[in-house]
Amino acid sequence: MRSAIVIGAGIWGTSLALRLAESGWRVTLVEQYQPGHLRQASAGETRLLRAAHGTDEWYARLARRARELWRELGERTGEELYAETGMLWFARQEQGMERAGAAVLERLGVPHELWDPARAGAVFPTFRGDDLAFALWEPEAGAVRARRATQVTAKLARAAGVTFLRGRAEPYGAAVRVGDEVLRADRVVWACGAWLPRLFPGLVDLQVTKQDTLHFTVQDAWDTPAWVDYDGAIYGHGDIDGLGVKATSDAEGEPYDAETGDRRISPESEKVVRAYLRRRFPGLAEAPVLFSQTCQYTSTRDGEWVIAQPEDGVWLLGGDSGHGFKHAPALAEYVAAILDGELEPEARFGLHERIPARGLRTSGQIDV
Repeated sequence: MRSAIVIGAGIWGTSLALRLAESGWRVTLVEQYQPGHLRQASAGETRLLRAAHGTDEWYARLARRARELWRELGERTGEELYAETGMLWFARQEQGMERAGAAVLERLGVPHELWDPARAGAVFPTFRGDDLAFALWEPEAGAVRARRATQVTAKLARAAGVTFLRGRAEPYGAAVRVGDEVLRADRVVWACGAWLPRLFPGLVDLQVTKQDTLHFTVQDAWDTPAWVDYDGAIYGHGDIDGLGVKATSDAEGEPYDAETGDRRISPESEKVVRAYLRRRFPGLAEAPVLFSQTCQYTSTRDGEWVIAQPEDGVWLLGGDSGHGFKHAPALAEYVAAILDGELEPEARFGLHERIPARGLRTSGQIDV
């Protein structure tokens, strides 16, 4: 029986451990805290799932596969892990990212429509769209209940035979040291998010930044689609599970230590989001903050992931934050095939120098 050690029980690590165990591997999953702990980027309440990624077809295909797998996981567990609310992209330009995304969705046969701003505004209790050229509607997009999905996936992995080991892991050549114990396996996968650059300094070019999320109290019915304003670098969704309306800036935050950093949101984050609400959803501009949370993004300079083998049998899996959660079960399928020797990872995911670029999530430029 082939063996694997996966370090990190965030959504990528737990999804991969589950996939490998159910494929006949003997798997040990090492985590210093608990699956779904609040220091993980995976610990946010929700993460958006959408197929459109501008001109990129690879991520669009992976997102569609992930949607299938999230729905299957929900059926297996009897929980709705994926809320298919639909999503609207607010296009400020006629020929911007949204138009490019629509062209890809058309080629792939993914359901979508182009709406005029008035039609988009009709689905929200309060809306201003006079700066929009159109809206791209993805009816099969929505939000994954992130923290719960991480916990459920970990539970399934345990049931599939994955051995969970609590402890702080460190590289030890091609092995893993946890305390005084040295673990060895056919494959070692470091999927430890914000801890990856400190464990492999100089090898992975990753930045860890502080990202603040806000949910606002609403009085009206906000059973609305999710939404993304690409050029404004803001996204959110309606009231899911009584958490209020989510609105979050996607602009790059300040450098952050995921283990020791203060997890109170900054006043500037709220200021930016409220300025956007005043412009797009004016009825929410003064709504009280119901719930707020700080997590972190661990990102490469070009937004592409790291899926690379620095030495035989040792794999690094990271740079996922901001657009990685939604793909998790499909990505686990992909990485498992790589570990099996059936596939080679895309060249874009290598340990080469990354050229700064934005676009897989939003423009990254605040424009409220």
